[in-house]
Amino acid sequence: MGYRVAVVGATGNVGREMMAILAEREFPCDEVAAVASGRSTGTEVEFGDTGKMLKCKNIEHFDFAGWDIALFAAGSGPAKEYAPKAAAAGCVVIDNSSLYRMEPDVPLIVPEVNPDAIDDYTKRNIIANPNCSTAQLVVALKPLHDAATIKRVVVSTYQSVSGAGKAGMDELFNQSRAIFVGDPVEPEKFTKQIAFNVIPHIDTFLDDGSTKEEWKMVVETKKILDPKIKLNATCVRVPVFVGHSEAVNIEFENELSAEQAMEILREAPGCMLVDKREDGGYVTPVECAGDGATYISRVREDPTVENGLTLWCVSDNLRKGAALNAVQIAELLGRKHLKKG
Repeated sequence: MGYRVAVVGATGNVGREMMAILAEREFPCDEVAAVASGRSTGTEVEFGDTGKMLKCKNIEHFDFAGWDIALFAAGSGPAKEYAPKAAAAGCVVIDNSSLYRMEPDVPLIVPEVNPDAIDDYTKRNIIANPNCSTAQLVVALKPLHDAATIKRVVVSTYQSVSGAGKAGMDELFNQSRAIFVGDPVEPEKFTKQIAFNVIPHIDTFLDDGSTKEEWKMVVETKKILDPKIKLNATCVRVPVFVGHSEAVNIEFENELSAEQAMEILREAPGCMLVDKREDGGYVTPVECAGDGATYISRVREDPTVENGLTLWCVSDNLRKGAALNAVQIAELLGRKHLKKG
């Protein structure tokens, strides 16, 4: 006996990835509903590689009663309007937007990092999925924090355009093509040209000069991992289609050598250590695309601080940063709370 699962936002990048991962991981579904906005009603989306096509249902008329889990990948607007309705109907919502992440009575979950926090889902019947850049970071930090207690993190991100949705991917493609043929380039989705460029600006600016994306990394890491960790982030959009990269500098309370850190990361859940210290002996976004692991390379000691390490972290932002993590939360929910059969 399986679950009835609704995927809300099924026509978007993350929604399609959720469908693919549900099928790929053989999540026990008795029924899957593709749900989207009114303009996508009737659009067919594929359920992974099964060959099964699902017609999208209009979220405005969708009845969540009798459904077990709803994976929301539709943004904060639909999540604000429809997630509480789904939750009230007895359907557990796993939401990928930023709307509920910092609500004190909504658990923010990365299953490899804080699985026990899921026990609090009953307060609202809503579980939050973290920001894509935060998810891969805390997977890498968790085993090191357990070993030597992290005091401070400085992270610079190199985030792919898929983090801005299909419009971001289309803009990179169209601008690249325009530059090659000598056509003018006009930014639309991004604030400046993204092709052959980098933009140190993701989301809106805050009063202190940081961006909301940088703020998310700070507060979400504290909520998921440890409120005592100090973190400073600089988030940069780069001309890569899929895969976020992060250069991470970590200061610990206790001594931890690079060799010890590599041994820990080699065995850590969700992590894949690739650190050969030779040409090509590290992972880039091209290699991580389509994979669920958080890849870690370039682990080395930082001689400028006591008990410091630096590492390079890469992950597919559509998978571990969004869709895969949501499905892993659903799997955890099934194991701990929604047992069937």
